[in-house]
Amino acid sequence: MTNPTSNDSPGGRAGRREWTALCVLMLPLLLVSMDVSVLYFAIPAISADLEPSGTQQLWIFDIYAFVLAGLLMTMGSLGDRIGRRRLLLIGAAAFGAASLVAAYANSAETLIAARAVLGIGGATLMPSTMALLRTMFTHPAERAKAIGIWSGVMTGGIALGSVLSGVLVQYFWWGSVFLVNLPAMALLLLLGPVLLPESRNPEPGRFDLLSVPLSMAAVLPVVYGLKEIPSEGWHPRYVVPITVGLLFAALFVYRQRTAASPMISPALFRGRGFAPAVVLNLVSALAMMGSAFFTTQYLQMVLDKSAMEAALWALLPSVPIGMAAPAATALVQRGVDRAYVVTAGFAVAAAGYGMLALAGTDSLWLLLAACGVLASGIVMVMSQMTDLAMGTAPVEQAGAASSLLETGQEFGGALGMAVLGSIGTALYRHEMPASAPAEAHETLGGALAVAGRLPGRTGDALAATAREAFTTGMHGAAIAGAAVLVLAAVASAVTLRGTGTRRTPAATAGMETAA
Repeated sequence: MTNPTSNDSPGGRAGRREWTALCVLMLPLLLVSMDVSVLYFAIPAISADLEPSGTQQLWIFDIYAFVLAGLLMTMGSLGDRIGRRRLLLIGAAAFGAASLVAAYANSAETLIAARAVLGIGGATLMPSTMALLRTMFTHPAERAKAIGIWSGVMTGGIALGSVLSGVLVQYFWWGSVFLVNLPAMALLLLLGPVLLPESRNPEPGRFDLLSVPLSMAAVLPVVYGLKEIPSEGWHPRYVVPITVGLLFAALFVYRQRTAASPMISPALFRGRGFAPAVVLNLVSALAMMGSAFFTTQYLQMVLDKSAMEAALWALLPSVPIGMAAPAATALVQRGVDRAYVVTAGFAVAAAGYGMLALAGTDSLWLLLAACGVLASGIVMVMSQMTDLAMGTAPVEQAGAASSLLETGQEFGGALGMAVLGSIGTALYRHEMPASAPAEAHETLGGALAVAGRLPGRTGDALAATAREAFTTGMHGAAIAGAAVLVLAAVASAVTLRGTGTRRTPAATAGMETAA
C-alpha cells in the first residue's frame, strides 16, 4: 500500500524536493482559477466567430463553474481512494486535451462540451493539489506556509485570468486563451511523476456510487439559482431549484450518516475546528464574490473604463493580498491565538466594506483601496481556515476535506452574489425615478443603453442618475457585507480559541493509521 508521505511525522521537515513539487502543483491551481474568468474578454470574439444563441453563450461561460462545483466532492473522495497524484495526472491530461478542443472549436456545442470537460478536469485538480500539500508538508509551520502560497495563487489566478484573456484576444485569436493551458499541463505531466509522492487512504472502503448523483443534485441547482438571482431577482424559476437542491442536500447528508463507506465521512466534523473552518471559509467567499459583483460594474459602468482598463486597475489590490497570508501565518506561528488572527482578518475585511460604503461616483482610488483592504482580510481568514481544516483532517481523508472546503467556497461565492447583489439591485431600483424608462429600472447597463439613445442632456441626466442609484445600491450592499463580517469576527473569537498550529489529536491519529 502506498505510504502517504515520506516525512509524515510531527517534526518532519520538507526538503528541496517538496518545495520544488509545490511550485509544480501551483501550475494546475493557477490555470483552474484563471479559467473561471478567462472568458471575460473572449466572449465577444467567440460570439462573432461561432454565433451562439443567447442561451448557448450563457452555457459557454457558466458550464465550467457548474461542473467544477458539482464534482468537487466526488473527485476529492475518489482521489483518496485511487491516489491523489494519479487523479491529478489524469485530470491534467483531460484538462489539456479539453483546452486543445476548446481552442479550435468550430461550433458553440463543441465549445460548451469542451468547457464541461475542463470543469471535470478542474474538479480533479483542485482537491488533489490541496490533499498533496497536506501529505507533503506535515510540519505545522511549513504546511501553513505552503497553504498561504496556495491561497495567494488561487486568489491571484482569478484576477490574472481576465487580464490575460484581454491581452491574448487583442493580439491573437480567442482560442489562444485556452492554448496557454497546454505548456503548464505538459510540464505537470512530465514532472509530476518524478516530484510528487503518491498518497491514498490505505483502507478506503467501497466507493459509494449513490452519493455521486446525490452530491451533484444538491450542489448544481443551488449554485445555479444563486448565480441567477442577482440579475433576475427572486423568481420562482430560481427559488425552486434552490429548494430542490437543499432537499437533495438533506438526502446527501442522511446518506453520509448511514452508509457503511460514505463519500464524506461524518467523522471529519468531529475534528476540533473543522466545521467552523468550513463555515467561516464559506463566509469569506461570500464577502469576496459579493464585493466583486459591484466593483467590476463600478469600474466599467460608473467610472466608464473599458473592460481592459478595468481589469488592469483591478490588479492593483492584488499587491497587498500577497503579504496578507504570510503575515497571518507568521502571527499564529509566533504564538498569537488563531482566533484573534482570524477575528482581525474579518475586522480588516469589514473595514474594507466600510470604505466601499463611502465611495462616490468618481472614487477610483478609494474603491481600489477598499478592494485591497477587503481582499487582504479575506485572504488572512481563508489561509488560516484552510490550514486549520487540513491540519485537523486525517491524512487519509485529505482529499475529501479539501473538496468540502472548496465546495463551500463555491456556495459562498454564489450566495454572496445572490444576497448582496439582491440588496444592491433593490436599492438601485428604489433610487431610480418612476419617470425613468422601464429598461433603465432593471440594471445600470440597461439604463446606460437607454441613455445612449436619448438626445444630449436628457441622456446625460439619465446616465448620471443611474450611476448615483447604482452607487447607493453598492453602499447598502457594503453595509450588509460589513455586518456579516462583524458577526463572523465574533463567531471566530468564540469558536476558534486555542486552535493554533500545533498538531491536533485527530490529525496525529490519522497519520498513525495511514502509516
